[in-house]
Amino acid sequence: MSSFLLCSTPVHGHVVPLLAVARHLVAQGHFVRFLTGARYRVAVESAGATFLPLPAEADYDDTDMDAAFPDRVGLKGPAGIRYDISTIFLKPAPAQLRAVDAALAAEPTDAVLVESMFIGSVFLLTRPRASRPPVINLGIVPMGLDSVDTAPFGLGVPPMAGRRGLLRNRMLKLMAERVIFRPVQKKAETMVRETTGTELSQFFMGTASMADAIVQFTVPSFEYPRRDLPATVHFVGPVSRTTPSTTALPDWWNELDGTKPVVHVTQGTVANKNYDELIAPTLEALAGDDLLVVVSTGGRDVATLPHPLPANVRAATYLPYDKLLPLTDVLVTNGGYGGVHYAMEHGVPLVVAGATEDKAEVTARVAWAGVGVNLRTNRPAPDRIRAAVHEVLASPAYREQSARIGADIAASPGLAGLDEVLRTLIATPAR
Repeated sequence: MSSFLLCSTPVHGHVVPLLAVARHLVAQGHFVRFLTGARYRVAVESAGATFLPLPAEADYDDTDMDAAFPDRVGLKGPAGIRYDISTIFLKPAPAQLRAVDAALAAEPTDAVLVESMFIGSVFLLTRPRASRPPVINLGIVPMGLDSVDTAPFGLGVPPMAGRRGLLRNRMLKLMAERVIFRPVQKKAETMVRETTGTELSQFFMGTASMADAIVQFTVPSFEYPRRDLPATVHFVGPVSRTTPSTTALPDWWNELDGTKPVVHVTQGTVANKNYDELIAPTLEALAGDDLLVVVSTGGRDVATLPHPLPANVRAATYLPYDKLLPLTDVLVTNGGYGGVHYAMEHGVPLVVAGATEDKAEVTARVAWAGVGVNLRTNRPAPDRIRAAVHEVLASPAYREQSARIGADIAASPGLAGLDEVLRTLIATPAR
């Protein structure tokens, strides 16, 4: 039995994938501690792990980020990205490091597993390997490693071939490091120096490469190719696969009989407070079409949807994805990393509309991989949604490519691949 410490920022989309990791490790007989926000105590303990609370200065209520961080309201584009990185993720890092150090002092630990935005791990990684456990970065968002073949992470810019692409990437890298994210870089350098007494020797946005291993929860066919990819990167496929669901079927389920195309629209379980972003315009866009629009509210009462619902709309609070996705012709979504992988696992093509957080990178990969259409906005107009849905329905290439990546997902090891990485790191003596 080994002892592992999992660390996550107190954000639902970051905690949930690590809960799957925790359940897996516990099932393998390992001792697992999970450091995160107070509101996730029950979820952590239900996964069989020991809950460790983040210090108050590193914890916040992610159910309403604008209330927790009122200064971010109205910020968009680079200003919004800079604020989120500096305030939500970077500022808590010294407190995160203190909590990690306390956990390491309290219990022998074979490895520390962190999600990419737990920045306290960067501070931990400035120490020599001989004075700390191995650190594994869990890739729950698209890979952000710096490369000559890719644009800087966060811009949502897909690769470009040839010398022109190399030149473009170089120019964007200079702009990102010296202009867009320069204030964040300076702040990170100062915080690392004051907290650890060492210098941050690389661009802050690429510090995942400092980890002893990177376990990326996708397949290579859904990630940009990099000729300079570090040997520490391991693709294992999605952290979670579609499993049998106990969710009750709605009374309209028998209408999904294949006589009409099925379009499923969802904003997930987190970013679903404002239906006007995607659900409402999709219902409007497809109201007069000869197809069925299936909408899930992600836990909210169906009565909160815009009423009256169009005649071709069927709604439910939750839906069993193991049964729904095989019947779905197009998924319209805001581009969560997990949800997009669920769709591709079943060969479902997508229409995606997400331009904030990591969604700009997820949606860019959807278009690049040929599995769907990227609308490049959080609030697409109904006419654009309708055109995109009908484009995907009319072209079998989107479904075929989604099915090809789905086959790669089916062949990937999943969390068994993480097991192998952990065994290797634990068995390798520190130098």
